[in-house]
Amino acid sequence: MIEAVVLRIAPYAVLGALIGAAYFAALAWNVRLYAGHGAGWQALLFHLARLALAVAAFTLCARQGAAPLLASFAGFLALRMIAVNRYRLAPARNP
Repeated sequence: MIEAVVLRIAPYAVLGALIGAAYFAALAWNVRLYAGHGAGWQALLFHLARLALAVAAFTLCARQGAAPLLASFAGFLALRMIAVNRYRLAPARNP
């Protein structure tokens, strides 16, 4: 019984990880746009699009139920932890 639940929920965790990977890759691109000169409106539009896509993806998961939403959010948070640790270690790799 538990195995069936895990097998039903695991794809949502992977989906959440993919959402997280896309979100944080887009965040890195968004930071470059904000840091660049003269591209403020493009950065703002990209920022809003990035947030809207993440909200849409989690809304679709929420329509499937609470367990798929929580699994996808857990995958997203796992990728967040990886992205934050990678960012924290970046100055040590590139002095």
